[in-house]
Amino acid sequence: MPGAEVGADPERIPRAPRPEEPRAGNRRPPALRGTICAGARAVTAPDRIEVVVADITTLAVDAIVNAANATLLGGGGVDGAIHRAAGPGLQAECRLLGGCPPGQARRTGGHDLAARHVIHTVGPVWRGGEAGEDELLDSCYASSLALAAAHGVRTLAFPAISTGAYGFPRRRAAAIAVGRIRAHLAAHSLPERVTICCFSPADAAIYREVLADPAGASA
Repeated sequence: MPGAEVGADPERIPRAPRPEEPRAGNRRPPALRGTICAGARAVTAPDRIEVVVADITTLAVDAIVNAANATLLGGGGVDGAIHRAAGPGLQAECRLLGGCPPGQARRTGGHDLAARHVIHTVGPVWRGGEAGEDELLDSCYASSLALAAAHGVRTLAFPAISTGAYGFPRRRAAAIAVGRIRAHLAAHSLPERVTICCFSPADAAIYREVLADPAGASA
């Protein structure tokens, strides 16, 4: 997720006096809405991957990814926040899914969220790096991206999966996330844009550094 370039500030780009209407196939995805900290956004060419500091439940994207536990019935951190914001209908729908193994993904509706879909994926607990954690985390991103594409998702937002209570080292997780997202976007037209939504500016800085370094992530 080639080297990242910080997106140009549209307010500093001279506007043509009579801009042409873009063709349908060339229209850019709608802008994100949400609580995004100033200076926290980094966009890579061709504007398909970005990093934000925000509350993922507020983002107006087609789908958000939930860093769920294996029951899919809610928990702490991002998981609990998404369930609270989506309302009780989300847990009721999740009960019908019968859980989800680590590294896989399941889809539900967004219920009371701005997003139309929630893609639930179960990240690995960090156990020192010798228990297949890297492969499971990579599979979380790959499975979520594939499921999003299958449902026609154009804009998708990920949290920093497994880097909270599950203890996955942040820079290592960022390299896996960026590598898998880049690989998917290189081969597929959907999603059109992927957002990595971080809890803090410090976390976002790590993902931006990985995005800026072509050698910093590989699929």
